[in-house]
Amino acid sequence: MTLKKIDFMCTAFRDGFQSAYGARVFSRDYLPAVEAARDAGIHYFEAGGGATFQSLLFYCQENPFDQMDAFRRAAGEQATLQTLARGVNVVGLESQPSDVIWLHAQLFKKHGIDVIRNFDALNDVNNLIHSGKCIVEAGLKHQVCITIMELPPGCTGAHDAPFYIATLKKILDAGIPFDSVCFKDASGTAVPSKVHKTIQQARKLLGNEVNIHFHTHETAGIGVAAYMAALEGGADTIDLSLAPCSGGTCQTDVIVMWHALRGSRFDLGIDVDKIRVAEETLKECMRDYFLPPEATAVEPLIPWSPMPGGALTANTQMLRDNGIMDRYPEIIKAMSEVVRKGGFGTSVTPVSQFYFQQAFNNVIFGPWKKIAEGYGQMVLGYFGKTPVPADPEVIRLASEQLKLPPTDKTALELNDSDPVKGLAPAHELLYKENLPETDENIFIVATCRDKGIKFLKGQGELGVRKISESGKEPEKAAPSVVAVMPAPAAAPVPCSISLNIDGQLYDMKVEPDAVILNGNRYQVGSVTSTIRGHSPHSASAQDLAAILPVTEKKIEVKTQLPGKVYKIVAKPGSAVKANAIILVIEAMKMEIEIRAPAEGRVGEILVSEGQQVSTGQLLAYIKQ
Repeated sequence: MTLKKIDFMCTAFRDGFQSAYGARVFSRDYLPAVEAARDAGIHYFEAGGGATFQSLLFYCQENPFDQMDAFRRAAGEQATLQTLARGVNVVGLESQPSDVIWLHAQLFKKHGIDVIRNFDALNDVNNLIHSGKCIVEAGLKHQVCITIMELPPGCTGAHDAPFYIATLKKILDAGIPFDSVCFKDASGTAVPSKVHKTIQQARKLLGNEVNIHFHTHETAGIGVAAYMAALEGGADTIDLSLAPCSGGTCQTDVIVMWHALRGSRFDLGIDVDKIRVAEETLKECMRDYFLPPEATAVEPLIPWSPMPGGALTANTQMLRDNGIMDRYPEIIKAMSEVVRKGGFGTSVTPVSQFYFQQAFNNVIFGPWKKIAEGYGQMVLGYFGKTPVPADPEVIRLASEQLKLPPTDKTALELNDSDPVKGLAPAHELLYKENLPETDENIFIVATCRDKGIKFLKGQGELGVRKISESGKEPEKAAPSVVAVMPAPAAAPVPCSISLNIDGQLYDMKVEPDAVILNGNRYQVGSVTSTIRGHSPHSASAQDLAAILPVTEKKIEVKTQLPGKVYKIVAKPGSAVKANAIILVIEAMKMEIEIRAPAEGRVGEILVSEGQQVSTGQLLAYIKQ
């Protein structure tokens, strides 16, 4: 029997880290494992891009361009290095204009990358045209991508072999240059029969010369079966990983796939003993890192709530950070509805995060009471066309809450006309902050905005979770510094009296710094005056006004959900209208605006930027 050699890309150091550790890994800790993998004969690596670009900046305080340079040195000049890009989003928090997309390709080529896998979560081909051309013009190889998944049981709408092949035909008709084609199943839910049919039909359409690459995860437990189906259908290359970043939410392990192919007509062409050495090296490199239990497990419920491995662990890490991991089952349960009503975009970044954020909001605030910004913009058309139209009522709610009309313009048209996006505004921000105006810095600020500035100014915070000395629990971040007021000296015994003011009785309790009138507490200065010339049971309004300082009503501003204070907008003493933004909390990759419940002046701000807050915590006062 003639064996067919199957190539594979090692995803351990990008998607593996994202799926197992939420991409919160210091590059200095794992580079020895890259060298070990190189020595084991692995020559094709996923080396960056995707969420790794952001995580290095936000959680590791590392420059991703420095990381790419270091990866190239460790992997060797002969290795093929690939990164992940999200069409018009490239590697940013939001979709980008043409000039940023162009600079992305130029810089990744400059920093040692050979191939960019380029996908759009909505499978809107318009979002792949400009990015694909930029990749090829920069001298990189373009792996154009079609995103796939299985819909939750009972759902219908796109996501079958005919839909994927129709998308491939649109790519061909658009004249997008590419070197290979990838079918990417980030949630690991596409059933093997559909995978086989899709790859088989793609092979007939593309001929034998085009490399077909298949990507999946083990999250739903069918990764090996899906890979076998892809190979039988005509795929040339698959994605595999190394322990401990394999199985569960990650890709299938290299050794597991090697074992599954024994006796078949396919061969990975590896020295399995050398691979074992490489895996032991990686395990040793990662021994101090907290590995969430869900990262290594098959999740039987994933078909009902398709969630990519990297998104699953990133979100559970954030739930842990915010002390609400107990709500995770409810959020997962709410996923099916948001997928169905959102237009069936593929559950891959950023759409997977939109789904999770909206499910999170539906659980925390009530069904559809708060539309997540990304989810709302998606159903309104701001990121391209969804595979099928979103639910009309959800579109109405999104438009109403976000104060945005639906649009049929392409994402690139919208971004190119946005004055706050692009290289020029990023350049201006760097100049304003007196930071070096390099291409790398411009790109970081263009794609990451304020967080990019914070990183470049050295003001970012570490968010890497390592195991504590007990070996059981992850290390906790250092607590925010909270001012604690000294205990007051013993106060005089409060005085309670009844007053008849113009014929109406009032019960009043006088304390050293407050007056409680008919149960309502009014904060005042030191109360030392006495009523002169009247009996305790008879006084006029004028007499009372003479002894009581002018009081202000204090309205509490609280948070409905836990998170981190991202930005304080209003200053103490400033006048605000009802619904004005007081501060912004970051939770689950969302920026939640905390608004004034009433008109007045901002009193005390009781939190500071970067401070972790819990549900119901008092953040500030509005004085009236």
